[in-house]
Amino acid sequence: MRKLFAAIACGFAFSASAAITVLDDDGKAVTLQKPALRVIAMAPHATELVYAAGGAERIIAAVDYSDYPEQAKRLPRVGSNRQVDLERVAALKPDLIVIWLHGSSERQIEQIRTLGIPMFHSEPKKLDEIASNLTRLGKLMGTEPVADAAAAGIRTELAALAARYAGRSPVRMFYQVWDKPLYTLNGGHIVSDAVRLCGGVNIFAPMKVTAPVVGVEAVLLEDPEAIFSTGERSKDDGGVNIWKAFPNMTAVRRANLFRLDGNLLNRAGPRMVAGTAALCEKLELARQHRKTR
Repeated sequence: MRKLFAAIACGFAFSASAAITVLDDDGKAVTLQKPALRVIAMAPHATELVYAAGGAERIIAAVDYSDYPEQAKRLPRVGSNRQVDLERVAALKPDLIVIWLHGSSERQIEQIRTLGIPMFHSEPKKLDEIASNLTRLGKLMGTEPVADAAAAGIRTELAALAARYAGRSPVRMFYQVWDKPLYTLNGGHIVSDAVRLCGGVNIFAPMKVTAPVVGVEAVLLEDPEAIFSTGERSKDDGGVNIWKAFPNMTAVRRANLFRLDGNLLNRAGPRMVAGTAALCEKLELARQHRKTR
């Protein structure tokens, strides 16, 4: 009888220790009784994080614009950033949903919450938090070796960039996400962390709204030394050439109108390291232009 009780006690102890708990980016505990085998990603950057964390065999669906890596294009879609198909989400029977909160998503997230499926809120605000997302998702999926290695690689690359551009003279810059309407990102967005690492200064960092719409006049008043566009409206310039109509602007006069790949910088996934490196290179070019223009 004692052996039986001991075996039962061991069984309960094993069950308790098998539970997996991590804190998401909202500071909420996410607990699974076993590693997630069926994962849905509710944002393009979340899709990239799940794959990078070793979840290629675990992710079963995503939302529109989840186009990286290549195999993500073949995933079933459960909606977009505007509308989620709750019936399809429920029918897929996920054991983990990776969500992202944005302006129009709160109602959707609350609807998903009614399904009772564990949710991990992914919203890195600093570059290092991309690595942290990887390690936590790896723990939730039981893919720690892959996730931890990917996170370590990101931290190594970021440390190298930080060392390379440490002490560089600041460059006041305007980060143009889109041109119609003209909007940017404030200092709380992860893009501003990349800007800081490269020695840039986001001219609209103090704004309270994360993605504020700004006027042309406001940009002209700030007179940035460099302007970066990540818009995709035009294949040639991404909308950055609208500023050529103002030849007296410092950025125009010094030929510091740059276009960057928004998929590398506006998505808080592993590829943001490459996007940050590209941003740093362009800012360094702007510094060189001080000597010649």
